[in-house]
Amino acid sequence: MLTTIIAAALLAAACTNAHAAGAAGGLEKTDLTVAAVPALDSAGLYIAKQRGLFAAEGLHVTILSAPSSASVIAGQLAGKYDVTDGAYVSYMLADALHHADLRVLAPASDMAPFTQEVMVPAGSRIQNVGDLKGKKIGLNALTGIGIILVSALLQDNGVPPSDVTFVPIPFPKMAAALQSGQIAAAWLPEPFITAAEESIGAMAIADVDQGSAQGLPVSGYIVTQSWLNRYPKTAAAFRRAVLRAQAIANTDLGAVQNGMVAYGGTSRTTAEISAEPTYPLQTNPTLLQRIADLMEQFGLTQQIFNASSIVRG
Repeated sequence: MLTTIIAAALLAAACTNAHAAGAAGGLEKTDLTVAAVPALDSAGLYIAKQRGLFAAEGLHVTILSAPSSASVIAGQLAGKYDVTDGAYVSYMLADALHHADLRVLAPASDMAPFTQEVMVPAGSRIQNVGDLKGKKIGLNALTGIGIILVSALLQDNGVPPSDVTFVPIPFPKMAAALQSGQIAAAWLPEPFITAAEESIGAMAIADVDQGSAQGLPVSGYIVTQSWLNRYPKTAAAFRRAVLRAQAIANTDLGAVQNGMVAYGGTSRTTAEISAEPTYPLQTNPTLLQRIADLMEQFGLTQQIFNASSIVRG
């Protein structure tokens, strides 16, 4: 009830130029709430906000931080979020198991070297992937892309994923969990890789951008089909803005860094030395299917999910 009252109050008070532009353009909705995991994968979203690309489309976008894509799906289905930005695995799983009827509105990120790594604390005796057998490995969620990437890394290096224990820990708390010994290793994306290196001297033992997981698409901007049906012009406006931002992210490192500092909770120093993923301009169903195949291989689904079913038509 409180959320509804606040949203109504904001809508009634909105009299900015951006809102007027949206009304003039016939947008069905101009005030959007977007939940995003604050990793470099979300840089396109931050750039679109910071550079006024959303405002130019008549949109007022509020960005909320999320610990994982899995954590926001229920809220999205309940109408709490208009768009969510996170790893494809969680959305595919929600569609496969619960018929969530989710759609990829636009791509967010693809794998690139050194942007997703398995880290260990300083002084660890773990030197390679084989040493992870029998160890606890931290992931931000047990139904996200991390479990697929790390399982593929383990399998490709002769370690059955069943021989490790996965422990769910939010990215911002992962370095402390490594340092305390709660976990022996952690899967981290940027900027959390760099932050862990700076704060506790963590070391990378493996880049997960290899073998069967190499070059996989990581994350996207997701809406429900019912939302897409109700707000088609708004959806198109959001997509245009974020794809313009994706193009900027691919060519302007400074824009990525500024966006992460402004909206991702990242220090300037960390932002400047973090490795970047790639920011695609179109969704590739063939590459998404590789994720779905790995989900079935590692037991997240009982049969292979048709990834093209979540791609916006």
